[in-house]
Amino acid sequence: MDVNITEEQQVEQIKAWWKENGKAVVLGAVIGLGGLYGWRYYQGEVQAAKEQASDAYTQVINRLESGNADAVADVQAFISAHESSQYSVLAALQLAKAQVTQGELDAAAEQLSWAIGNTQDVAILPIAQTRLARIYAEQQKFDQAMAELDKVTAESWQAKVAELRGDMLLQKGDAVAAREAYVQAQQLGASPALKIKLDDLAQ
Repeated sequence: MDVNITEEQQVEQIKAWWKENGKAVVLGAVIGLGGLYGWRYYQGEVQAAKEQASDAYTQVINRLESGNADAVADVQAFISAHESSQYSVLAALQLAKAQVTQGELDAAAEQLSWAIGNTQDVAILPIAQTRLARIYAEQQKFDQAMAELDKVTAESWQAKVAELRGDMLLQKGDAVAAREAYVQAQQLGASPALKIKLDDLAQ
């Protein structure tokens, strides 16, 4: 703005600018505030949905652990209703555990397979994969069990995977390969039971 113009001329210039741009400024402010409110509303809805899923998960798992007659159907309904949530994956793991206890290995394997296909969580995935491998071994499906163990890539699980591989090879009747797996597990980080297993094979 020219420093030589009068105060009255400055006011007139401001009025003219406002007349030309004022609506855009107000509209921009409204849109900005609306967007901020909308984002906060969205975040609130997401948080509420998480809390609701958490509460529902706790309820169905409590019923499952108490042996409620309708618990299995309730957990399955929860999984279907919350497929996009990691709570559904956790529920599938708990349901599979209960089914293994009941000797329903096929049903448990189905739940674990679903869980594996519906999570990328690095904390959950190895648990589901090793549990599924155990079920396959129990069913004498050793090739499938070994293939499932091969899918566990987390570095922190490699010692456990090698030990499990040794258990399965021993169960299969291959003591030599089982010992090799146990030695590998020992090199990666021995569990308290591993030395006993190696000593038993040495006898």
